[in-house]
Amino acid sequence: MNSVKWKVVSGTLAAAMAALGVTACSNSAKDDAGEITVYNAQHESLTKEWTDAFTKETGIKVVLRQGGDTALGNQLVAEGSASPADVFLTENSPAMALVENAGLFADINKDTLDQVPAQFRPSTGKWTGIAARSTVFVYNKDKVKDDQLPASLLDLAQPQWKGRWGAGVSGADFQAIVAGLLALKGEDATKAWLKGMKENFVAFPNNTATMKGVNSGQPDGGVIYHYYWFRDQAKTKESSANTGLYYFKKQDPGAFVSVSGGGVLESSKKQESAQKFLKFITGKKGQEVLRDGDSMEYPIAADIAANKALPPLAELQAPAVDPSKLDAKKVTELMTQAGLL
Repeated sequence: MNSVKWKVVSGTLAAAMAALGVTACSNSAKDDAGEITVYNAQHESLTKEWTDAFTKETGIKVVLRQGGDTALGNQLVAEGSASPADVFLTENSPAMALVENAGLFADINKDTLDQVPAQFRPSTGKWTGIAARSTVFVYNKDKVKDDQLPASLLDLAQPQWKGRWGAGVSGADFQAIVAGLLALKGEDATKAWLKGMKENFVAFPNNTATMKGVNSGQPDGGVIYHYYWFRDQAKTKESSANTGLYYFKKQDPGAFVSVSGGGVLESSKKQESAQKFLKFITGKKGQEVLRDGDSMEYPIAADIAANKALPPLAELQAPAVDPSKLDAKKVTELMTQAGLL
């Protein structure tokens, strides 16, 4: 999202502010010990479920500043220690790594880290995973038969896929997938793949548009995250009825699982409340929101299983990637050089 907006996650507070004709600001968040400010790049509806449940349990109100991964990550770096943010949540890991590398995160409390398996959080302990999404290949069943599916994400750079697949390259989602490829295969292999991609792919604005295009048969397939397909399948199927979903597996770069992150800003004056929030969303009640809600993202903590419609995360054979090593700046540079951005 290009625009940034404030959302107050408290019915009472929101009503009072609306009556007074004022909006939330960083000073009010800093002055109120019972309130934290979250820079939120996760889906707003999911985060609102988390914050509503957290406020109900703890009495701590949450002010959300909504934006995209990259925009909010860069804003935090620009704000530095003057940021009004107490917590940062993202859809993908590269923006978390950006803020971590700027030295802006506090250590996450051990009891929170203990709730999250090691593969879903950085080795540094400076932030933690809160949810996950799998890379998948969505394909039109009338255009691509099972024996014609690509064995690897890397195959999509081959001539036989020219004009036949699409992706939303400008968004943080696809760039996280490229960051996974870079971490797994190195710069030379990533450059070569991006060059082939430039020749072959069809550009879409985002995952949803990619899936809709594939559903209509233009193009034959596309690289997206899994939950867009499962959400549509659970509702009208209007954007996915003609499609199938393919998991690359075998530790392929196309089986990359992107970890959504959460971190506490070291500059926060609400350290205790901010740490409580991360402990809550990675705990049983917070992860049950992922299982029982309509986000269709994967729980990754507190031993909570995924929604029954999803294949178990453990069966996806994802490659091992330290999420703190995902280099958003390098990905932007390489994609720009390839003429994709």
